[in-house]
Amino acid sequence: MPENRPGPSTVAAPCGPSRRAVLGAGALGAGLAVFPSVGGAQPATPAPEPRNLVAGPLKARLKPEPAPETALWAFDGKAAPPVVRTRHGEPVRLKVENRTDKPLSLHWHGVRNRNAMDGVGGVTQPPIAPGADFTYAFTPPDAGTFLMRPLVVGGSSEPSGRGLAGMLIVEEKVLPPVDRDIPLLMQDWRLDDQAALLAFGQTPFAAASGRLGNLVTVNGRPTPEAIEAPPNARLRLRLANACNARATRIRFDGLKVYVVAVDGQPTDTFEPLRATLPFGPGTRYDLLVDLPSSAVSGAITALIGEGLALASITTRGEPVAGNRSPIGPVGVNTLLPAEVKLQNAVRRDIAITGGARIDKAKPEVEPSYSGDPARIWAMNGVSGAAGQPPLFTVKRGQVVVLAIKNETAFTQGLHLHGHAFRLLHNLDDGWEPYWLDTFQLPEGRTARIAFLADNPGRWLISAAVLERFDTGLWTSFEVA
Repeated sequence: MPENRPGPSTVAAPCGPSRRAVLGAGALGAGLAVFPSVGGAQPATPAPEPRNLVAGPLKARLKPEPAPETALWAFDGKAAPPVVRTRHGEPVRLKVENRTDKPLSLHWHGVRNRNAMDGVGGVTQPPIAPGADFTYAFTPPDAGTFLMRPLVVGGSSEPSGRGLAGMLIVEEKVLPPVDRDIPLLMQDWRLDDQAALLAFGQTPFAAASGRLGNLVTVNGRPTPEAIEAPPNARLRLRLANACNARATRIRFDGLKVYVVAVDGQPTDTFEPLRATLPFGPGTRYDLLVDLPSSAVSGAITALIGEGLALASITTRGEPVAGNRSPIGPVGVNTLLPAEVKLQNAVRRDIAITGGARIDKAKPEVEPSYSGDPARIWAMNGVSGAAGQPPLFTVKRGQVVVLAIKNETAFTQGLHLHGHAFRLLHNLDDGWEPYWLDTFQLPEGRTARIAFLADNPGRWLISAAVLERFDTGLWTSFEVA
C-alpha cells in the first residue's frame, strides 16, 4: 500500500472533484452468488435463510496438461473462489460448513463488522472444528469490495494456501452506470513439479517473506483472465489480493483506468501514477475504465519477474450506444468522519520485532528470534496468542493515533480490524485522502495511522502475511 508520505512527484492527475488526488508509489465474475433482495422490506420481515458455503477438498487443474490436477481446498466444490454479492443495507447470512481436517474461521477483511462476526478464530469466535459449522450474520455498514480470508490464531496459512478465499461485494444503493462489474481475485500457489502443494508450516518462510507461491491464478484459473466487452463500454474492475504473502505492483497496459475506491472505501477519482499501483496481500481497488470506440487490447500486469498478465481486455461486438458523463466518484461514505480530530487523540507506540535477520556480509538469512516457531514475531515484545489481554483500551468515540515502527528486516503488511484509518503525514499536519484498512510499512520506517474507535469490541492489528500472523505478528485493542 502507499508509502508513509508521497511527495509532490507522486501526485496523479485528478479526474473530477479532488481534494488531493494521490496514491503513494511504494507503499473477480466467476463463482457469483447473490443474496435474495430484501430492499424495502419492513422491519418485521424475517431475515433470509443463510446460504451454505461448504469448505472441503477438491482436485482442480492449476497447471496445463499433462500436469496432474492439484489437491486443494475450495468452497462449494468449485475452484473459482465465491463472490458473494449483496446490496448496501441488506443482511448477509452465510453458514460456513467445515469439511476439511483443520479448524477454520472466515474473516471479512475490510468490513467494519460487529465484533462477534469479525471471524478471527480464537479471539472473536471459537474456530469452526472439522465437521462443524458457523453462521455469519451481519449487515455491512459500508458499500465496497471486501475479502473473505481464513483467519485462525496459529492456523491461517494452510487453509488460505490450499485455496480458501473469496470476495464480498456490497453494491451501492445507487449503482454507478457501468456495463460490466468484474471481480478479479489474485491467489498464488506453491507447487512442486507434479503440481502438488508443497508442505506447510515451514519456519524459514514464516521468519522471512512468507509462503510465496510459484504459480498465480485469477478467479481460480490460470492467467490471464480473458475479458471481452463491446467498444465504448464502461467497466468496473474490482481487484483483490488474496495471496498468503505476495506483494507486487500492478501496471495497466493499453488502458486508461481511474481509481474510485481503495480498500473498499470510495475516494476522489484519480489516475494511478505511471499507470501502476502497489498491491499487497489484503489490498483491494475499484477501478473504472472506458473502452474506446475502436479496437483495443489491454492488460493488467503484475510486476513479477518480467511481468505477468493477470487479465487481458479486448473489445468485441457492437459498440455501446450513447454518450456517457465523465468518470467521477462512486459516492461518499458519510458514516466515516469528514476529519479526524487529532488534538485529544489517544496515542500509542507499537514496535514490530522478530523474524530473520539479513546480514549483508553473508548470503544466508539468519534467525533473530528465540527459536520458538509460534513466537517468531512480536509487537511491543509480545507475540500474539489466544487469551492475551488487549494492548490498550479506549472509550467508544475516542480518536486513536498509532505510531507503528517496523524494526524488522522486511516490509510488513498490516491490517486494522473493524475500522478504517487515515495514513498521517510525518508531522501530523494532515493525512492522505483515502481511507485504508491495510497498508505496507517498509523496514526501518515508522507510520502513523489515525482512526475513530467507534466500533465496540476487541479488535486486532494483524499481519496481512498469514505466515507471520500465525507466528505472533498481531496484537489487539479494546473499544469499550
